[in-house]
Amino acid sequence: MAKINFLCVHKKLRSKGLAPVMIKELTRRVHLQNIWQAAYTSRHILSRPVTTCRHWVRMLNPKKLIDAGLTRLRDRMTLSRTVKLYKLPDAPITPGFREMERRDVPAVTELLRKYLCQFGVATDFDENYVKHWLLPRENIIYSYLVVSPETHDVTDFCSFYTVSITIPGNQKYTTVKGVYSYCNVATLTSFPQLMNDALIVAKQKGFDVFYASDVMQNESFLKELRFYPGCGQVHYYLYNYRLRNGLKPSELGIVL
Repeated sequence: MAKINFLCVHKKLRSKGLAPVMIKELTRRVHLQNIWQAAYTSRHILSRPVTTCRHWVRMLNPKKLIDAGLTRLRDRMTLSRTVKLYKLPDAPITPGFREMERRDVPAVTELLRKYLCQFGVATDFDENYVKHWLLPRENIIYSYLVVSPETHDVTDFCSFYTVSITIPGNQKYTTVKGVYSYCNVATLTSFPQLMNDALIVAKQKGFDVFYASDVMQNESFLKELRFYPGCGQVHYYLYNYRLRNGLKPSELGIVL
């Protein structure tokens, strides 16, 4: 099955009917690889979606986000109180937490495959996929894991990719550096603790905001870690594949 992540058309060309042409060409190329099903998303209702997910937002640099106009102070909240509310520790707290390395690919692949098999629709990872999509690359993808001090096994994993945002018309900031939660597995570490460490390292890397959706088991940490619901929803669809029943976001093991 193919996963369709982005369909981008320049603003000046968006009324020219290019999207159907691009989709047709993409379909042709996928068929040439003998792939006949696909997963994709849309902010619009195109047909009956497999599920509908919501974006959640966690501020890492509240002052910059407020100055850039991406958010505002809540009622009866000052800037200093907001900064204090979203303050994070200086370093991860989980023993054995470190950045993923190439030697970890087999263990991470096995961990992901065992975890994702519980969901109704999920990505089928192999080692080549993990090497390409999850090995850390600066300003693209960041992946971290927890190694048990006793057994030296990889027990937990988290990852996020970058999504920079352009800020037009702002005299102080031109961009906001964001990251989006990707694949996360918690077996011995609690999800809130694991993802709090992810927030900490994202902050250390200089990112301003951390996004996540309510797929898989993400709901277990969103509110506790002070994520708040974003303004948008995304609808998941399957091409040339039918499910008997729709899924809850927590039953979906794909992030698009």
